[in-house]
Amino acid sequence: MYVAQLVIRRVLLMIPILLGVTLVTFLLTQVIPSDPAAAIAGDTATDAQVEAVRQRLGLDQPIWVQYVTYVSRLVSGDLGTSIYTQRPISSEIGVYLTATIELATVGILIAVILGGTLGVLAAVHRGTWVDRFGRLFAIFGASMPVFWLALLLVLVFYSLLGWLPGGGRFSMSVAQPAPITQFLVIDSIARGNLTALGDALWHLALPAVTLGIMGAGSLARVMRASMLDVLSQEYIRAARAKGLTRKRVLYVHGVRNALVPLVTVAGLVYGALLGGAVLTESVFSWPGLGRYAVSAMFRKDFPALMAVVIIIAIAYAIVNLVVDVLYVFLNPTIRR
Repeated sequence: MYVAQLVIRRVLLMIPILLGVTLVTFLLTQVIPSDPAAAIAGDTATDAQVEAVRQRLGLDQPIWVQYVTYVSRLVSGDLGTSIYTQRPISSEIGVYLTATIELATVGILIAVILGGTLGVLAAVHRGTWVDRFGRLFAIFGASMPVFWLALLLVLVFYSLLGWLPGGGRFSMSVAQPAPITQFLVIDSIARGNLTALGDALWHLALPAVTLGIMGAGSLARVMRASMLDVLSQEYIRAARAKGLTRKRVLYVHGVRNALVPLVTVAGLVYGALLGGAVLTESVFSWPGLGRYAVSAMFRKDFPALMAVVIIIAIAYAIVNLVVDVLYVFLNPTIRR
């Protein structure tokens, strides 16, 4: 019952937040010195033709009317029409979105496993070389520019060793599985195509590891601090006094309670990976939402840019909702 109430409250809070995002995004496109009608009509269009396009798009209406129309279309699932391709954005952005979600999901899994493990080991072996290595890794992951790490991994594992591909999402020589979800890994598993699955994971390796290392730095630092705090609690000392093994005390009673802050930060990191993987996608030629946004920016395709911003905002809101629900299950005292 509490979880249902929590979800309802969070969904209701999402509405004004998303409205605020749409308003700011819409107003920014209004102050940028560009005419979408002229861009759609083309360089050879006459003034009359440009004006006809402007009327067709409703750009001759007052700004508040345009905004209300824009929001009403968003509610119905209409993200607008791309100025560059003249196609509905909702029909062409899906494949870019799934590529980014697939990359960010594998990246956050690597970050949670790597960062969480290092954080626990650093806390358990406080003051030893393991702790120093964990803290050094946390600093490295938090401070290293993502594009530099990406280029370094490409140089080593693609250019020098030739173990992994340097870019792209799939090999041209391998037949892609028939799309079901647009997620190549899931579709390959669903179709039982092990060759396609291996190729998809092969291409995911370098960009996902890049994002994973960047996220693992923050998670390792948070997990170490949380684990140290948990290990200093009275119930941990009581568990030791009862004769429980050190392993059980640390990894059953300790880690479970230390996971709560990790889940919160992991949700924030995952949202950042969804919205901020532009440089990683550019280095690895990954056909994701970031590259789509960069292309739209250079083409002055403002409807496409607005759609990307709205999608990222919705993704952030959904991730935060999931984190809140997980928080309740990991910390039952919240329900009291």
